[in-house]
Amino acid sequence: MKSAVETLSPTRVRLTVEVPFEELKPNLDAAYKEIAKQVTIPGFRKGRIPPPIIDQRVGRSFVLDQAINDALPALYSSAVQETQVEPVGQPEVKLDDEFVDGGEFKFTAEVDVRPEITLPEYQGIEASVDAFEIAESEVDEQVESLRERFGSLQTVERPAQDGDHVSLDLSASKDGEPVENAQLTGYSYKLAGNSELVEGLDDVLRGKQAGDTATFVSKLPAGDLADQEVDITVTVQSVKEQQLPDLDDEFAQLATEFDTLDEVRADLSERLERSKRIEQAREARDAVLLKLLEAVDVPLPEAALAQDIEQRHDNLRHQLGHAGLTEEQYLQAEGQTEEEFAADLEKRARDAMKAEFILDELGKKEELSVSEDDLTSQIVMRAQQVGVSPNEYADLAMKQGMVPSLVREVVRNKALNLVIDSATVTDNNGQPIELKWLRPDGTIVPEDERNADAEADGSSESDEN
Repeated sequence: MKSAVETLSPTRVRLTVEVPFEELKPNLDAAYKEIAKQVTIPGFRKGRIPPPIIDQRVGRSFVLDQAINDALPALYSSAVQETQVEPVGQPEVKLDDEFVDGGEFKFTAEVDVRPEITLPEYQGIEASVDAFEIAESEVDEQVESLRERFGSLQTVERPAQDGDHVSLDLSASKDGEPVENAQLTGYSYKLAGNSELVEGLDDVLRGKQAGDTATFVSKLPAGDLADQEVDITVTVQSVKEQQLPDLDDEFAQLATEFDTLDEVRADLSERLERSKRIEQAREARDAVLLKLLEAVDVPLPEAALAQDIEQRHDNLRHQLGHAGLTEEQYLQAEGQTEEEFAADLEKRARDAMKAEFILDELGKKEELSVSEDDLTSQIVMRAQQVGVSPNEYADLAMKQGMVPSLVREVVRNKALNLVIDSATVTDNNGQPIELKWLRPDGTIVPEDERNADAEADGSSESDEN
C-alpha cells in the first residue's frame, strides 16, 4: 500500500491511497465466507458455497463491494499512521471510479487535522480578577437560613401573607379537560412573592384562608402544554406561620457546636470566605487560560467545530427535555435571543477547541506523562460527576475505548497547571491570588508548611542527583 498526503488548508488534508489488488485478498476471502453463510443456493450447504458459484449467482461486483467496505477502515488507519497526520473528526472517503477487478484499488480521504501551533510564551503570564469581600448582610442571610432550619410551623386562623406556608390543592384544566401531571393535593407552598410554582399563584393566595377556593388563568412552566394558558383552580387547606427561635447564645448552642452567636457568625463568615476564594480561584484559572488563548492564533477545523457546536446544542436540548423545559423558556431565563445564544455557543466551542490544541502541544513540549495514579484520579472524578462507582466507570471506559481521551484530559490539566503555577494573578486591589497554595476546601497552606514542602522538594532533588 502506498499513501500520500496533500495539504488543502492549515486544518484539512487529502490522503491518496493506492492498494495492490493482492492486498485485498484476505478481505475477499472473508466476504465470500460471509456471503456463503447468508445465501441459499440449491445443491449447496450454507457456508460451503464455492466462490465461482457465488460470483455466478450473487455477482462478483457485490463481493468486491463488501470486501472493499470491510478493508477501508484498516486501510485508512494505515494511511494515517504512514503519513503521520492527526485527524480531527471523520473522513470523507471517495472511491476511484476507474477501479477494475484485479487492478489496483485507489481511494481518497479528506479529513480535518490538528493545526500546527507555535506556542507563545506561557511562563509568567499576568492576569487579574475581581476582589471579593464578605458583607455583613451575607452573614445575616446565612444566620437567617440556619434559624429557619430550626423554626417550627404553627397553624394560624387568618388570611395568608408573605412568608406563610400554605397547604393547598391545585388542578389545571384546558378546555374543561384536566391536564395530566398538573394536579396537586396537599402541596406545601411557601408564599414568598415570587410565584415559583405557577405564575400569579402568590397574588391569588395572598389574603386567602383555610377553605377558600379561587380560579385563575396562567401558563404552565413545563409539560406538553408549557407556555399555554390553562384554567387553574386552587383550594387552601391550611395556613401556617413559621415561628423562629430567638437569635441568642442559647440558639447558637442548640444549632451548632459553638457557645455564642458571635462565634457562629465568625464561622459562617469564614465559610463564605473559603467559598468565595474557591470561586475566585476558578476565575483566576479562566483568566490565565484566556490570556494564553489570546497570545496565539490557532486555525480551527471548521467541519469538526460545526460537529462540536451541534453536539453541545444537542446535549443542552437533552438536559432541558429531562427538566421539562423548552429551549424558548431557557433563552428567556438566560435573557438571550436565539442569535445571542448561537454566538455564545460558538464562542465557547471555539475557545474549548483552541485550548485543547494549545494544551496538547504544550504537553508534548514539556513531555508531560500520565501515571497510573493520575489516571485513577481522573476516573474517580469522572465517576463522581456521572454518579457511578469508579469501578463501573473504569469498566465503561475500557469497553468504549475512552482511556486515550481520559489520558489526554490528564495531560491537559497538567499543562494548564504548569502555566498557572508560573502565572502572576492579582485582584483589582493589587493583592496576589494564592493559586499554588490554595487547598481544595478553600483554605491556604500556612507559611511554615510551604517552607517544609519546599525543603522536602529540595531534598528529593538532591537525592536524585
